Amino acid sequence: MSTATYELLAASHNTLDVSAAFLGGLVIAGALVWAIHFGMKVRDQELPRPLPEEQPHLPVGGAVHEMREMREPDEMPLATEEKERLMPYQLHHSGSRTGKDQNRLRWLPGRSGSFGGGGIGHV
Repeated sequence: MSTATYELLAASHNTLDVSAAFLGGLVIAGALVWAIHFGMKVRDQELPRPLPEEQPHLPVGGAVHEMREMREPDEMPLATEEKERLMPYQLHHSGSRTGKDQNRLRWLPGRSGSFGGGGIGHV
């Protein structure tokens, strides 16, 4: 084989690569166009958006505010015998009672609020 034959084969191989890449791009572009068309059809079948009059409004008394209260944990039930263990159905939700003291716990002066908080710690 001569050099001209090799050049001809290389040129034809490059043409196949370019045409394969072009066809792959066409397939991807066609898939994107189909996906947009399909999404538009699905959106047309959905219910229309609510009108401004149909939107929820504030209650007559104004906005609802949060209520804070201190909760008191319930005591853990004890097993009747020492070797008996408690089963999950014997337990109940904790913190179901309103606490007697409704004052929020605050950090005491001279104590840091967190690890590495920069305070001097417990004195």
